[in-house]
Amino acid sequence: MSLAGGEIEALRARAPEAFAPPGRERLRRYLVRVAVAALTVYCLYRFDFFSWSFVDGMSKLGAVVISQLFPPSGFELMPQFLASMGETIAMAFLGTVLGAVVAFPLAFLASKNMMPARPVQFGTRRLADLLRAFDYLIWALIFVRAIGLGPMAGIMAIAIVEVGTFVKLYSEAIENLDRKQMDGVRAAGANWPQIIRFGVLPQVLPMMVSNTLYMFEHNVRSASILGIVGAGGIGFLLADRLRAYELQEACTIIILVILTVYAIDYLSKRLRERIIGAERSAPAADDHSQFEDVKAR
Repeated sequence: MSLAGGEIEALRARAPEAFAPPGRERLRRYLVRVAVAALTVYCLYRFDFFSWSFVDGMSKLGAVVISQLFPPSGFELMPQFLASMGETIAMAFLGTVLGAVVAFPLAFLASKNMMPARPVQFGTRRLADLLRAFDYLIWALIFVRAIGLGPMAGIMAIAIVEVGTFVKLYSEAIENLDRKQMDGVRAAGANWPQIIRFGVLPQVLPMMVSNTLYMFEHNVRSASILGIVGAGGIGFLLADRLRAYELQEACTIIILVILTVYAIDYLSKRLRERIIGAERSAPAADDHSQFEDVKAR
């Protein structure tokens, strides 16, 4: 005998103990919560969160920031700031594009449903984990040491990290695709490149583009601080102003970075919506008709 949803809710209200988890499960959940709370309190205590110096410092933070950063100054240097900001955007763009280009074929090697050789799939996944295990600043320090100061070190640092990130994101999108479209293209006599073109890419390409655009705007923020270690861009000017205690000019640079990130976030959001919307509104038969055209040629 099956019960309707309303009857189950009525029984739950009348006898909540009957629907409660077993005692051992409740004890386990309680112990997990206590352990997490205890670890949180210990970490806060270990790093002097409860000390008077921290409380006093936080109370002075607002006054110090307002008195030393504001009002912004250095507007006569705005052409130099804008040129460095453009260099930062170029670094983020080139690093993102290079990372996406290298990661695209590797993502198929890292996908379980595309790579039957498990050692290859496992090795590609671990390589991606290794590349993104280190932060942009660590890779920037390595490349500054290897190829010298300048934006090229920042571009390579972003590209290396993004290869690892995109391999993970792209391969997960490929593993979650619907195999029915692949099977239909294969049944029409397609070879492996045609299966990828007409059975895989129409499903995963919108997600790949969306992830790439999101990481581009993220990399603009990351590239803004790579100049601190000598990798060029607006971060170099920001670090120089902070070291020289020109905090009001540093405030101008920070505001410029914030406005740039806002603008890129808005534009990339609109572009993602247009790309994903166009892909969803396109009839599924278009891909099959294109495939038949290719077969006919």
